[in-house]
Amino acid sequence: MSSAVSAPASRAGSAAAPRGAGSPVAVQLQGVGRTFGDHVVLADVDLDVAAGEVVALLGPSGCGKSTLLRAVAGLDAPSTGSVLLDGAPVRDHDPRCAVAFQEPRLLPWRTLAGNTALGLPPGTPKAEGRERVAALLDVVGLARFADHRPRSVSGGMAQRAALARALARRPGVLVLDEPFAALDALTRLTMQDLLLDVLAATPTTVLLVTHDVDEALHLADRVVVLGRPTGAPPEQGAGVLRTTEVELAHPRDRGDAHLASLRAELLELLGVPRA
Repeated sequence: MSSAVSAPASRAGSAAAPRGAGSPVAVQLQGVGRTFGDHVVLADVDLDVAAGEVVALLGPSGCGKSTLLRAVAGLDAPSTGSVLLDGAPVRDHDPRCAVAFQEPRLLPWRTLAGNTALGLPPGTPKAEGRERVAALLDVVGLARFADHRPRSVSGGMAQRAALARALARRPGVLVLDEPFAALDALTRLTMQDLLLDVLAATPTTVLLVTHDVDEALHLADRVVVLGRPTGAPPEQGAGVLRTTEVELAHPRDRGDAHLASLRAELLELLGVPRA
């Protein structure tokens, strides 16, 4: 069977059905908690993510967003509770999950194609791997730069290569930990739209950590706010404060009045009062 990736769907088309609607649960967090010594970071987090859904995690620094992602990817075991992927317990460095971090973390001596190939499942036949890598680089707009090394491309292009590498294994779950935070504002907006195009071409369940409310509302089907309730003692672990459905199909108008209303509500919950 061909490993090619179809071209991205146009974002100028008609509104699509909500992603993940009616789909089985891909990620299930049941009473997840994480402590480091005497410091409780997370406590009793319950969250279901449907297959094909994009869920953004918001919250103040130190509330455990990245810790939660690491538990989903099998990079760190929770102290309490369980994490299930497609109904089965998550494994150490679970191959069903791929991760892209804030920094691209490309190997400088490899080309962009070579870095992307690092994400291929072990044992992938060479011809199939070359086809898969070429298709993914085309999807992220790097087909002409396949033979370039990381030092000769921009930060945004390097992050595109990191995204292609994460998708190379066809993960059931893609974990993104502030993947665009290090980019300039215009490149960040471009990368957000690119991610939507990539997800149209290669549908994947996504958990995204971001500090940017606008980014969360532009990309996600649901926004989950983590934190400690107002007045809670500092030793209390963070949990889910609110889950917000973003009931707008893609493509979304960044200036939509409904998004503006949700933005104001989320900022207030995060401690940024309305003007």
